[in-house]
Amino acid sequence: MISKLSLFLVMLIIPFLGISQTMALEPKLDNISWIAGNWKGEAFGGQTEENWSEPSGGSMMATFKLINDGKVSFYEIEIIREVNNTLILQLKHFKNDLTGWEDKDETVDFPLKEITPTKVVFEGMTFEKISDTEMNVYVDIHNKSGEVDTVKFNYKKSN
Repeated sequence: MISKLSLFLVMLIIPFLGISQTMALEPKLDNISWIAGNWKGEAFGGQTEENWSEPSGGSMMATFKLINDGKVSFYEIEIIREVNNTLILQLKHFKNDLTGWEDKDETVDFPLKEITPTKVVFEGMTFEKISDTEMNVYVDIHNKSGEVDTVKFNYKKSN
């Protein structure tokens, strides 16, 4: 029988082992439903907005826009889908007149790497839950010299 002291010591050690922070969750939309909502922030010198739907029909969808100097610079349509027992994030970019950046049948794809209670890590994009009303999104962007810059979007949930 485990004594209360032994149980206490085990619970005290677990955070130092990183177990509580890296507990992987199943690749299910319900485990990332905290992303749903209307999120606003700043990046690229302007105002950003992402609107994520609740999970339904095996997917979540979002719209994104960047506003600089009172005008839309670009839009995105994003989805996270359940495919073959995993999740994939896919998106398309559009100029402010809805002219697509990618070819008609092309998407920018981000395969899932890991889900924890407070993070969803895709290859090249990470969602981090700070609280019920705040999240960070980290996006890897390839610059002109071929190096990768990680851009942080800090979002606050709006009503």
